[in-house]
Amino acid sequence: MKKLLLLIFTVLIISSFTEKQVKWIAIGDSITYLNEHPDETGNRITKGYMTRIVEKMPQISYTNKGYNGWTASRVAGEIEHLGIESSDIYTVFLGTNDWWSGVPLGTLSDYNDNTGNKTFYGSYKIIINKLLSLNKKAKIILITPMQRGDFVYIADMKNNAWGSYQLKNDQSLASFAEAIEIIGKQEKMNVVNLYKDSGITLDNIVKFKRVKDETTGQYSNLAYPVYIGKPFNPDKDEYPYPPGAVAMTYDGLHPSDKGYEIIADMLVKVFTQL
Repeated sequence: MKKLLLLIFTVLIISSFTEKQVKWIAIGDSITYLNEHPDETGNRITKGYMTRIVEKMPQISYTNKGYNGWTASRVAGEIEHLGIESSDIYTVFLGTNDWWSGVPLGTLSDYNDNTGNKTFYGSYKIIINKLLSLNKKAKIILITPMQRGDFVYIADMKNNAWGSYQLKNDQSLASFAEAIEIIGKQEKMNVVNLYKDSGITLDNIVKFKRVKDETTGQYSNLAYPVYIGKPFNPDKDEYPYPPGAVAMTYDGLHPSDKGYEIIADMLVKVFTQL
């Protein structure tokens, strides 16, 4: 009897020091996708936000469901074919591509009425409904887009876009971040607002943009907002973000190691509360 009690006591002690393993599925666009593909950044990063989080919280294991260039609208349209499984935690980190692609923002009515993936609000309803159908007790964390400067893809300079300082299709990127806040508040879900709270701003997204003077052919390193509207020719100009330009991003859009560390730290604060 004493041996049995000792065994039970030992098991209880061991169990009390063994943390429960937590499954996390991260749904997102290229900012999530790049966690496993630093080579596609020209090795400008060493690791993304997911790797950084599990290093700090080893009881968590993650699955990367990031899709390069995808919108929330596309994720919603393909949601039944993405192999998303039941999980303890889901993060949804989308919106920047919807803004640039001109996906209509819609209204909260599109979310509440489940009107489909033609609007950003409607797309989030589809995504959240799917995740709750997999595990109604799962914790869902919504992550807003970051502010963004002039983006130039390091592997193809013809793939470029202006920053969030300017409207696209009469919509601001800030309005997409606000929509996520509104959905999170209604659903009582945690929201990590990178747009407002990360400290990643137009002033520090990059240190400078390297711009060529069309008349003299000379290059200048211009900080925000001086670089706004300056011509850029992807067929003739140098890549505008050399290593010395890297700040919170390495290309005007995608986080650098420093940017990813900020995102990871903000998420860790939420994870520890769940």
